[in-house]
Amino acid sequence: MSSALDPEFLPVAQARLGDSVAWDRLLRRYQLPLFSFVHELVRHEPTSLDLVQTTFVRAVRHIGTLREDARFGSWLFGIAHQLCVQHWRRSGREQPLGNLLDDLADESAPDPRDLVLRAEQGEALLALVDELPPPQRAVLVLHVLEEFSLEEIATITEAPLGTVKSRLHYAKRVLRERLQLNPPDALVT
Repeated sequence: MSSALDPEFLPVAQARLGDSVAWDRLLRRYQLPLFSFVHELVRHEPTSLDLVQTTFVRAVRHIGTLREDARFGSWLFGIAHQLCVQHWRRSGREQPLGNLLDDLADESAPDPRDLVLRAEQGEALLALVDELPPPQRAVLVLHVLEEFSLEEIATITEAPLGTVKSRLHYAKRVLRERLQLNPPDALVT
């Protein structure tokens, strides 16, 4: 379970019964992380606000379909993810990602040089991340920024666990390769 979005003490059952105080508590708990996630994907504040609002409207309408209260956070992010995908399809273009990369290095062997590189070349690195296809960007944001487990990401994106692992691996590999091809000095704009 994600430490950042631990649903242990959330009033999901009360919200299901229409309790407005419970919904207010859920809104306050999830609005900022949800906005951060959506904004990282669409990079347009008014659109992000609209998508978050639509996410909560859909959550209120469809709370009856949630089978496990403990999965409320994953379920809510899944709604937001689907809305982002629909937005990309309607707009006909991929949206840039924005601030993200906290863990580009291989998880089994973090390299301090990567930390320095990210600090010094953040904007250039984000430009490389922006070039990733939306499915890889979404998995990277959910895993790195929102700290969801791979299993939770599979639920959110409605993709098999193997696909999620593949997308995350591919995204990290592509970014590492591009960084090797473009040393830190070459990334400076």
